[in-house]
Amino acid sequence: MCTNNTHLLPAYASKSKHRSKPKVQIYGLTRRRCEAEEGRDMQLKNIKLYLENQSIIEENEKLRKQANLLHQENLALMSEFRKKFSH
Repeated sequence: MCTNNTHLLPAYASKSKHRSKPKVQIYGLTRRRCEAEEGRDMQLKNIKLYLENQSIIEENEKLRKQANLLHQENLALMSEFRKKFSH
């Protein structure tokens, strides 16, 4: 993650006796690059979360099917049990 230090600081080219106009350097010119990196980082996180979510959805569907099969089996066994012991 980048830090945005966009401070303007004067920088003197030489220390001669006569003073020229100070040159201004901008520290933190990587702001756009940092924003782009943060955007890519966010996209990667979103992709990872999406894939994890898809995996969870698939697992949930498998478990739902398994639960449905167990429920059907339970109903069949209960019906068989009632037939045997209803007399």
